[in-house]
Amino acid sequence: MTTAPAAADTILRFFKDTGTRTDDYDMIFTGDLGAVGSLALYELLKKEGVFIKERHKDCGMMIFDRTGQDVHAGGSGCGCCASVLCSEIFNGMTQGKYSNILFVATGALLSVTSVGQKKTIPSVAHLVNFTRTLNRDASE
Repeated sequence: MTTAPAAADTILRFFKDTGTRTDDYDMIFTGDLGAVGSLALYELLKKEGVFIKERHKDCGMMIFDRTGQDVHAGGSGCGCCASVLCSEIFNGMTQGKYSNILFVATGALLSVTSVGQKKTIPSVAHLVNFTRTLNRDASE
């Protein structure tokens, strides 16, 4: 199970709606696709001629050490997103490391009934475009 299709669809729609492309952003963050989901995201976007690998970071991959921890498929998408947003991303924007990023929070709409009935698990992705602006003196 992965939320990569929802992330890919959301990113593609955003690029189409805004007339932007990967190179317009310093970084594109997703949460928590993990290693498998990130590869699936790259493949889905590649089919549409969009390449984000060089500008992509996955929040779950940033938090967990796959070689040193027994994490399997990763952690909570909402937990990983919140942790990375409030640390790496906001600090990076404050320090000037990032000035224009896409933040794509992903999640699965889990239901005990759906899983028990062997139905598909829908996923969702919400995209926020964060931009850094310089503070201006109020007297200007």
